[in-house]
Amino acid sequence: MKGAINRIELERHILAWLEEDMPFGDVTTDALLDETIVGSGALIAKESGVLCGIEIFEMIYECIDKNVKIDKKKSDGMNIESGDVIGEISGPIASILKGERLGLNIMQRLSGIASKSQIYAEAVKQYDTKIVDTRKTTPGLRSLEKYAVRIGGCTNHRYSLSDAVMIKDNHIAGAGSITEAVRRVKACIPHTAKIEVEVETFNELREVIHTGVDIILLDNMTTEQLRRAVRFVKEHAKKAISLEASGNMTLERLPEVAATGVDIISVGALTHSVNALDISLKFEKPVVK
Repeated sequence: MKGAINRIELERHILAWLEEDMPFGDVTTDALLDETIVGSGALIAKESGVLCGIEIFEMIYECIDKNVKIDKKKSDGMNIESGDVIGEISGPIASILKGERLGLNIMQRLSGIASKSQIYAEAVKQYDTKIVDTRKTTPGLRSLEKYAVRIGGCTNHRYSLSDAVMIKDNHIAGAGSITEAVRRVKACIPHTAKIEVEVETFNELREVIHTGVDIILLDNMTTEQLRRAVRFVKEHAKKAISLEASGNMTLERLPEVAATGVDIISVGALTHSVNALDISLKFEKPVVK
């Protein structure tokens, strides 16, 4: 499901984030305000992009104070423009202030990832090629960052090291060869697990297509090398093998790489170098009960 979030995992994260941000309370807010002072404010987009994280923003306040109410005007996956009101928040001002920075931090980062993912997905929409993310994520935020990638229209690669076999250059060096690495893996994994192998040269490609792997990662190849590799695998592989291209996959390069016929393009930049989308919270005048 595109928008699925593990709410149990998320609530655990939120409690840890709140403990990090106010381990002994909020000394400023606790000194200035009490629960009798209520008010409201608006979440406002300061730039255009794809919204992601409004549901998480709401969950943060469910953990802080259930008297804080969020009236969502936009939902995850919607395109927003500068000046749009994303949602309205009301309740005890003290409670709102305690979650403001945490909620905005998460929503801004996830919206930045979703916005970038949409741009990358659009770049290859005329091809049968998927743009996928990588494990180059912020520690502790992987599930949410991968959620944002899906919201933006791209696809997830493996979630963790436990999800699938991915034999890379250092694994091959340790095993002695691609053939030996694949042999050892096949002796250990269940029959349901897929095997992916990274190659950088045509000699490695010639070796790997005879090992029975499911996916070949073509790493750091030029566009012409990728084109030759696709043609070579189609002509010589005895079974269907998915081809993934990776390395130096800039936005400008994506269409020409997709045109080579690769099935997948993996892009670490979807998560590891993203600018947060600017979203602010503006309060109206508070009211004393």
